[in-house]
Amino acid sequence: MKKPKEELTFTKHALARLEKRRLTQEMVKQVLKHPERSEPDPVDPELEQIWGRIPALANRYLRVIVSKESPRRVITAHLDRLAEKRS
Repeated sequence: MKKPKEELTFTKHALARLEKRRLTQEMVKQVLKHPERSEPDPVDPELEQIWGRIPALANRYLRVIVSKESPRRVITAHLDRLAEKRS
């Protein structure tokens, strides 16, 4: 039996930040599909932070802030220079 596809939405803020930072929705989806690390958001218990490397960006880490509940909402995303030092 096929697993139902999880819904994913992007807030207006997330879409604006992705455009400003020259990131794509596909990069975010890649991180969510293949996370390397995740932890609860330190400010909002409804959110989590997820990291993953993006091969198209020289394997730099992309940090995605996303809601825990389904349908998942991407709040923002940005490249994280310090992620490697934290892992």
